Amino acid sequence: MENALITGATQGIGRAIAITFAKQGISMAICSRNVKDLEVLKEELLALNGNIQIFALEVDCSKKEQLLNYAQQAQEYLGFVKIVVNNVGMFQPSSILDDADDAFTSNLNTNLMPAYELYRFFGKSMMAQRTGHFFNICSIAAKEPVVNAGIYSVTKAALYSLTHIMKLEMQAYSVKVTAVLPGSTLTGSWAGTEVHPDRFVMPEDIAAAILNAYNMSKGANVDEIIIKPVLGQL
Repeated sequence: MENALITGATQGIGRAIAITFAKQGISMAICSRNVKDLEVLKEELLALNGNIQIFALEVDCSKKEQLLNYAQQAQEYLGFVKIVVNNVGMFQPSSILDDADDAFTSNLNTNLMPAYELYRFFGKSMMAQRTGHFFNICSIAAKEPVVNAGIYSVTKAALYSLTHIMKLEMQAYSVKVTAVLPGSTLTGSWAGTEVHPDRFVMPEDIAAAILNAYNMSKGANVDEIIIKPVLGQL
C-alpha cells in the first residue's frame, strides 16, 4: 500500500488531490484546522475506496509543534510515507507597504515553513528507502510576482527555491521532487466571483497533473508543473 501525506487537504487543490489519490488506492494522512471538514472528507474518501486507510488530524500547519506531531502520528498510523504534498498556504491581498505587522511571519510560517520541516522529517526515510516524491504547491506568483500579493509572491518564490534545493539533495537517492505552479485556480479564494469558471484552472486539473507525474516511470522526474488559464491570468 502506498501512503501519502497532504497538508491543507479539505479545500480547493488539496481536496482535489486527496480525492484523486483515493481513486488510485493511495492511503493518506489529511489535516485541516476544521474538524468538521476533515470528518466529511474522510467519509468521502473511504466511500470512494474502502480499501485505503485515512488518518485525519486537526492541525494548524503554521505551528511547528502541531505540524511535526501530525507527521509523527501519520507515520505511526500509515507506515512509510512515500508521497508528501506540501499544499497548505495563505493569501491576503496587500502591497508590502500596506501589510499588517504580522504578515511577514504568518506568510512565512504558512507558505514556507511546513514544506521545510516536512522535508526534514520525511527526507531521510525516503533516502534510506531510495524512493519517494515531494510535491510543493508553489504558485505562478513564484515566477511572475503579483503587485497586490507582495509577501505571498516572496514566500512562494522561497518555496520554489526550496524545491530546487530539495531536488538537488534527493536526486542521488532516486527521490523525486516536483514544483507545482498553478495560475488562477477556482478555489475558495475566489468565492463570490462573477467571473465565468472557464476563465480558471480547476483544482481537478492540478490533481490530475500531480497524479500523472507520480505515475511516471522510476527514472523520470517532472521538475515543475505550470498550469495557467488558457485566456490568461486573472
